Amino acid sequence: MIIESKIDGVVARTCHPFGCKKALDDQISYIKAATPIVDGPKKVLILGASSGYGLASRIALAFGGSRADTIGVSFERPPSEKGVGTAGWYNNIFFREAAEREGMTAKNFVGDAFSPTLRQDVIRYIQEEFGGSVDMVIYSLATGVRPDPETGEKLRSVIKPIGKSVSGATINLEHDRLDEITLSPASEQEVADTVRVMGGEDWQDWIGALNSAGVLAKGCETLAYSYVGPSFTYDIYHDGTLGRAKDHLHASAETLTRKLRPIGGHAHVAVCKALVTKASVFIPTFSPYICALFKVMKAKELHEGCIEQMHRLLVEKLYSEAGVVTDEDHLIRLDDWELRPDVQAEVADILDKVTSENFKNLTDYAGFKHDFMALNGFDLQGVDYTADVDITALTALRP
Repeated sequence: MIIESKIDGVVARTCHPFGCKKALDDQISYIKAATPIVDGPKKVLILGASSGYGLASRIALAFGGSRADTIGVSFERPPSEKGVGTAGWYNNIFFREAAEREGMTAKNFVGDAFSPTLRQDVIRYIQEEFGGSVDMVIYSLATGVRPDPETGEKLRSVIKPIGKSVSGATINLEHDRLDEITLSPASEQEVADTVRVMGGEDWQDWIGALNSAGVLAKGCETLAYSYVGPSFTYDIYHDGTLGRAKDHLHASAETLTRKLRPIGGHAHVAVCKALVTKASVFIPTFSPYICALFKVMKAKELHEGCIEQMHRLLVEKLYSEAGVVTDEDHLIRLDDWELRPDVQAEVADILDKVTSENFKNLTDYAGFKHDFMALNGFDLQGVDYTADVDITALTALRP
């Protein structure tokens, strides 16, 4: 069959398996040519390993000097009669194949990361087949639903402001247009549920279970990803439900560091720059800002994608000659270039002029759309999108 891109609003309904492979190969090539990580971890567990920051972290650690053996946990769909499957399914497969060709272990667990059963399966694998311990755990899960670990009730997150309604424009990728939307304020229950789904509670549960099982090595580092953003995105992000969840995540790093002190471990939060990920495209009113930011940062030669950002994190911030580089709040700041005053001034100037008629020309909408397409294996050089894809052969592939 010929696989074509299908988008519903901001949701990709298809992916191209061999486009996913090309995107993965391009990231591996970048890392191999970049400055290598020195004294990095050797045994790494990545929760949320199949796309975005999690996948880029896995690539950087395996192919960027550390030659780390990795375990990836993700929730993805295989090909079936209902469709070709998800991009992350193929990212897992092609990463494992690339790592194994170079003599590294790359184990994939495909399932619900919130499941106690899967958590125990991962622990058992570490104990029996992965050398007994890990020296880094990366938490890069992004989801809208999490079961309550005590009751099993499904907790659902929302992306809403707090205390007031917020109106603004958001990009509809399906129709290449700006849509005006108004978001009502979140209820107290919605705020609480969002914190429990997207905050640090599950990160703490994972590290607690791993620590109790004795599979965290001496000096183990754990890392989670966050975002803060500039003041004019605060209504929907920093001061909204997402911001409350991120505050909890940041506080969880301090809690985890105290708990890891007996083994010399440490928990960090890395505050990343705004990028196109499967999670970020769902944030209402946020996409015009990203498009304007891309325009400015590319012109200033400051732009980074996920793989460049993770490389800078590992080489310059986490495993630098000076040790871990943080701000006064103990956060690793990778949004430093994004928040430069000159960058933000030019972004603000663009956003003041953006309309539904001119946004494609004033901003880097083309780059934004390309990055979204590339997440799902489309719009990449060197891929024949007219070629017939053998679904039967794809079905036989296993992560």
